[in-house]
Amino acid sequence: MTFALVLAVLGCGVPAALLAGLADRPGDRATADRPSARRDDPATAAARRMGDQLSAQLDRQAAALLRADRTGFLAVGDRAARADLGRRFAALRALRVTVWRAEPAGLPTAVAGQPGQWRQLVTFRYCFLAPDCAPSPVLIGTRWRENGDAPLLVAMEESRSAQAGVRPWEVSELVVAVGPRTLVATTRALRGKLPALLVDAEAAAKVADRYAVAGPPPDRYRIFYAGPAEWRRWYGGGRPKWTAGYAVTVGGGHHEVVLNADGLTATAAGELLRHELTHAASLPERGYPGKQTWWLVEGLAEYAGADGAPVSRYEGLDEAGRLVAGGWNGRLDALTPADAAPADRVGGSYGVGYLAVRHLVDRYGEQRVLDFFRAVVHDRTPLDDASAQVLGDPWTALHDECVDYVRAAVR
Repeated sequence: MTFALVLAVLGCGVPAALLAGLADRPGDRATADRPSARRDDPATAAARRMGDQLSAQLDRQAAALLRADRTGFLAVGDRAARADLGRRFAALRALRVTVWRAEPAGLPTAVAGQPGQWRQLVTFRYCFLAPDCAPSPVLIGTRWRENGDAPLLVAMEESRSAQAGVRPWEVSELVVAVGPRTLVATTRALRGKLPALLVDAEAAAKVADRYAVAGPPPDRYRIFYAGPAEWRRWYGGGRPKWTAGYAVTVGGGHHEVVLNADGLTATAAGELLRHELTHAASLPERGYPGKQTWWLVEGLAEYAGADGAPVSRYEGLDEAGRLVAGGWNGRLDALTPADAAPADRVGGSYGVGYLAVRHLVDRYGEQRVLDFFRAVVHDRTPLDDASAQVLGDPWTALHDECVDYVRAAVR
């Protein structure tokens, strides 16, 4: 199991250089210099008119989506774009979209060599199932062609930005199952897996809810089950070969979980889901501090994945033993595996992280360990300070105690 976290931060603003030019200078009172009366050049005026028209069309489309009006949603699009728009509409409705807002970023720009066509960056903000959630943002390039005062949408580009990459609903036909705590989606080809996945996801959610360390648990856990093509494409793909699943932050305090259908057995699904949903419940939106705390982040998720089973039944015990015997330097902050690491090295790192957290829980109890996790991962308190403040013991001695426990457990 593994976790891949990509921080999602979207925003836009007016550059300070533009604002500076609007100051009213003493002794210069000509009407033309006043911001309220300054005239746009022809190109800017045309872009502003087009921006107003695009915003109106996007508002119409958003309203149509929320009232399940497919015809109205497609009416904003050019004929050539309607197949793609129809698939997006179906996917978003299947995901039970409850909030959909389109916020154009700046003015549209004319497309070079394409008279009458414009490109507009748009931040779309969305919620699934929960009508009052903090919406997740995604930045998408849109292209339009002039059509009187109602321009037509020619294409929606994939969101390839660093925020999180392309969302499943942008590029795939989705089939969705919903439970009280989870939403599980996959492709039509894998729809037969949904009933069992939903059962496992609901059971995992009950475990993961206990590890929401900085507020209430997620309104719903969002889980996407990826076939080989989707695994390479959703959220940018490119995961290490040893990755079985990951949780990615998508903004608004939400994480979306992706499972790799290749090689995921029915018996392993429950443990993997407990692991990844615990990431979604426990991690801050901005990510964790870095490699030095990887063992704590993954160790807590592995602890949740084990779901109270005895240490002797932990599946990664042998791999942890091989890592310890094979030259591990005894430092918890050196456990992060490389992307190209062999599977047993990866499994060993997760195993050592699990054993270290297990020792902390055995000694201090779950709640104090969760308080320690919050201090380190959310508040970014240095380990030395967090250990003294929360656990009441110096981290140097406690670190060595955890390592001794690991070595004893794998003998």
